[in-house]
Amino acid sequence: MARKLTKAQKKIAYDAKLCKLLDNYTQILVVAADNVGSNQLQNIRHGLRGDSVILMGKNTMMKRTIKIHAQNTGNTTILNLIPLLVGNVGLIFTKGDVKEVKEVVSKYKVAAPARVGLVAPIDVVVPPGNTGLDPSQTSFFQVLNIPTKINKGTVEIITPVELIMKGDKVGSSEAALLSKLAIRPFSYGLAVVSVYENGSVFSPEVLDLTEDDLVVKFAEGVCMVSSLSLAISYPSIAAAPHMFVNSYKNILAVAVATEYSFPEADKVKEYLKDPSKFAVAVVAAPATKSGAAPAAASKVEEKKEEAADESDDDMGFSLFD
Repeated sequence: MARKLTKAQKKIAYDAKLCKLLDNYTQILVVAADNVGSNQLQNIRHGLRGDSVILMGKNTMMKRTIKIHAQNTGNTTILNLIPLLVGNVGLIFTKGDVKEVKEVVSKYKVAAPARVGLVAPIDVVVPPGNTGLDPSQTSFFQVLNIPTKINKGTVEIITPVELIMKGDKVGSSEAALLSKLAIRPFSYGLAVVSVYENGSVFSPEVLDLTEDDLVVKFAEGVCMVSSLSLAISYPSIAAAPHMFVNSYKNILAVAVATEYSFPEADKVKEYLKDPSKFAVAVVAAPATKSGAAPAAASKVEEKKEEAADESDDDMGFSLFD
């Protein structure tokens, strides 16, 4: 029979395991493990079997081991993990794709009843319909101001009711009613709260970004750089096209106001002297594009007239022949 390890020996073994994982892995997911049972955690471990390892433990023990390991190895980047170890959290060490690991973890959620005192993670809405409860149970609905009626000897809820709001604590009446209705409104599992990679820490929302999102973010950044450059008259690649256009407008304004001129300014001056030329130029452009349209329309009209004449002749022949 194997001898049980003492508390001190367990701490030493835990420290050695955590130090080994810190040496072998550069990607770590910090996960919240509130209301996650041992069987559920075992299923998640089985689903991640391969390149990922889950390590749970006391925050104080993990912080102590990380500090000592950073001092012994000189790897101070792992100290960025310490501020993340708050609450009931665990660590997932992985060598695979972080996004795929996050997706696998999110699959293992288990429905749970609303227990008294729990803080609701979502809004709980009781749907309308027959509850299957006998009329003697109407007291629960009356306490919670839920409109009901008796239908075929059972209690029926008339309209949807927002029973619990997100962030509120579950009361005894709400918990009893949901239990009677066999409603398990909450679901729990490991939730990724932070991602550590080679010393950098970022939000798990970054993993959900697509190429289109990155393009939009980049475009917004270019617009901000361009706006700032134009505001302070500082040249940059983003603002260069706008600066050239604005400079051209200024030169053109000077040419129009003075005797100085250049080919592009000559055309503008002609339009200013005789605005009718500009009107003719504007009208001529769409006319050339749509010139083929009237011809095609006339051909269609001619075909319609010919068809109408033929139909009239055929009608006259069939009636009076």
